[in-house]
Amino acid sequence: MIIKMTKSNMNDFNKSNEGFIVTGRILPTYENNVWEFTEEVFSEPYFKKYEDEEMDDSYIEEEGKVVYFFYAENTCIGQIRIRSSWNGYAFIEDIAVAEEYRKKGVGTALLNKAIEWAKENNLCGLMLETQDINVSACHFYAKNNFVIGAIDTMLYSNLPTAKEIAIFWYYKF
Repeated sequence: MIIKMTKSNMNDFNKSNEGFIVTGRILPTYENNVWEFTEEVFSEPYFKKYEDEEMDDSYIEEEGKVVYFFYAENTCIGQIRIRSSWNGYAFIEDIAVAEEYRKKGVGTALLNKAIEWAKENNLCGLMLETQDINVSACHFYAKNNFVIGAIDTMLYSNLPTAKEIAIFWYYKF
């Protein structure tokens, strides 16, 4: 069941934010106006978890912003945070699924809710950013018809612990 975030369920934000094992990285290439990628497998995988983020009432009160939660038996197991972007896309700021529920359709259901929201708001598609080391997320977006639109090698360059590049994915309607 997918429900919009309200003041009464706002405490469920970040509940599905669990880490993942970094097994390698995506290696994008751009040729003939098309992005493709291969995968480098690391000899020593490691665990990574993104920090929990603060949430404010603006995602409840303002138009052009929304958070949806995915519930299974009254437990929040997934979330997606979306806002309209200046370029006419719906920008997915965050999508998270609890580890136990990954690869079971929860993420796809949340993406479908984002598509519905974007179309209701007359936006032209979805966009998001993830890191090259989040291999499973990259495969998930590619499987759901997103294409790479850009690579940013500088976005994380000022963070001493981040050894990753940003990949921007797009799904145009």
